[in-house]
Amino acid sequence: METRLINKDKLAGIVGKIAEDMPVFAPVKEEDNVLFKQLEKGQAPLISFANSKNAPKNFFFPHSERMMKYTRTEQGMVFAGAAEDAKESVLFGVRPCDAHSYLLLDMLFDQEKYRDSFYIDKREKTVVISLACVHPPYTTCFCTSVDGSPTAADGADILLTEIGTDYLAEFITAKGEKLLKYFADAPKADDKALDAKKAIAEKAAQEIKSHIPAKAVKPILDVNFENPFWNTIHQKCLACGTCTYLCPTCHCFDISDEVKGNDGIRLRNWDSCMFPLFTKETSGHNPRTSQKERWRQRAMHKFKYFVDNFNAIACVGCGRCVMYCPVNIDIRKIVEDISKL
Repeated sequence: METRLINKDKLAGIVGKIAEDMPVFAPVKEEDNVLFKQLEKGQAPLISFANSKNAPKNFFFPHSERMMKYTRTEQGMVFAGAAEDAKESVLFGVRPCDAHSYLLLDMLFDQEKYRDSFYIDKREKTVVISLACVHPPYTTCFCTSVDGSPTAADGADILLTEIGTDYLAEFITAKGEKLLKYFADAPKADDKALDAKKAIAEKAAQEIKSHIPAKAVKPILDVNFENPFWNTIHQKCLACGTCTYLCPTCHCFDISDEVKGNDGIRLRNWDSCMFPLFTKETSGHNPRTSQKERWRQRAMHKFKYFVDNFNAIACVGCGRCVMYCPVNIDIRKIVEDISKL
């Protein structure tokens, strides 16, 4: 694995050089929020920030995506692909919790039984450059409880870790190594730098103060589908979907057709298991009649069903759902309470 040392003052310039040759999406300040946007010519990315408000999953799984178009003719229906081919691009500044989510989405969208060509095309053509959390930013962070770490390289092609006046750049994958030419002036990292990264990683993990028994609840959930506990957690839920839309791993979607005259397009749009309409059938029957069933589904999916299917917890501990829930529902407390059933 290639490793380089990059002076902190030169990192933004390197990202700018990459942006001259291909689209670079990076965190930028927009009003009071940090969001991922394509860098404009001469625009510098944010290097020092806590985390973006939205998880950067939409670059591989867009909010709305055209899948197919069709036209009604006298000879019958004519179908054609409508999705635009992904371009070679770079996603810079992804925090390790969000990069970890890409591995979980890969398990779903790129598996033996089902391969989502729309997702895979974007994923294969995007280089993910992750920025380690040397100092975890929020009290709501709990990545270490769900197989993560503030300095983990999971899901990234290149990992940058701040060590003093430099960044240690680790080129994890072949995709990442394709960008080595932009780091040609950066010296190779020595053992001292690697040791410094190890010490920083250990300290950063210790700074995570929020811990939940995420792995312990699976066998409890296996036998408590009808437990009265589920009557307690949903009562103040507004069914707004904020938790699912901000979540790095939530992937519910709906497919709809829009037709005008003889022409139509088929769209895939984000949806949410928190919405009453999500499971409403054509007959009018809804198997999840209230927020009780919907919240149970959310908890079960994260900590039981995904584990059953992929042997991984579908939560990366970013804490967004905790920070932005308008009625302060806290998934950490829910998991803690489940562990005591």
